[in-house]
Amino acid sequence: MLNIFTLANGRLFQEEIDSLEELAKFQPIWVDLESPTLEEKRWIKQHYGLSIPEDAMDEDIEESARFYREDNGDLHIRSDFLVADDDEPHTVRVAFILNLVNVELKSMGVLFSIHDEDVPVFRLLRMRARRAPGLIEDAKEVLLKLFDADAEYSADTLEGIYDNLETVSNKVLSGDVTDAMAGEVLGAIARHEDMSGRIRRNAMDTRRAVSFMMRSKMLSSEQFEDARQILRDIDSLDSHTAFLFDKINFLMDATVGFININQNKIIKIFSVASVALLPPTLIASIYGMNFKYLPELDWALGYPYALALMVASALVPMWYFRKRGWLK
Repeated sequence: MLNIFTLANGRLFQEEIDSLEELAKFQPIWVDLESPTLEEKRWIKQHYGLSIPEDAMDEDIEESARFYREDNGDLHIRSDFLVADDDEPHTVRVAFILNLVNVELKSMGVLFSIHDEDVPVFRLLRMRARRAPGLIEDAKEVLLKLFDADAEYSADTLEGIYDNLETVSNKVLSGDVTDAMAGEVLGAIARHEDMSGRIRRNAMDTRRAVSFMMRSKMLSSEQFEDARQILRDIDSLDSHTAFLFDKINFLMDATVGFININQNKIIKIFSVASVALLPPTLIASIYGMNFKYLPELDWALGYPYALALMVASALVPMWYFRKRGWLK
């Protein structure tokens, strides 16, 4: 899918391109390619003279090759964007190519973005740019606003984790944690821990990309200040993620503690039962020894007496345990 974005009256407008002829009608500042076909790549090559690298969206690319500047001035940035899906959270690798000046097309800069699937941050920026005139002025501004929206998207996801952990915390601290509930809580905690780790990694990646833009000396003074503000916002996320990790560890320890308490209760039942049944076992073993004369032949009440003694020897320890509160 090939989409272009143009500026008109300070607003960002989107156009879906189906042919090379349509592409030639516009002068965009942002060209977005989602799962581009070979034909769409050929259109970009013919119209803009830009060859999209084959490894643009490779996940195993070397870290040192994710941010670089070509001899012609084009900036290449490969950054990961978070997709906070409840079922399967993951990151999407996006390749950016920032062509600052194109004399032939009379353009002061075009941003090319290539990715395999839709990114929530892109939808958020498109919605804002349509509603807020003057939000974006050039291609560099588009890239900065994308990273700004990415930091805000991560912050919103962290707020969602806060709310979910509050619900989990109420369950754990209620004091009545069954094994089934503990299993659900541990599953929820594991999901939130995974999401927090992804947010932290995403923030680190965004910080590196923004820092590269600042070092490239291509930003205006106002854009440079915006980039510094993005870095400050990202730094603020670190303290929140650290707090979440601490809270997750606390809830994990508390849940495991309740599981141990439940297991101790089971072991306690077996311990009490074994101690209570020890005297009857002793009586039965003594009564079952080999005598010279069988007691039941010499004494008619031998069996009833032994059974009554066994029952009494079992009830007395149970009564004592109950009096001491050990059966609660």
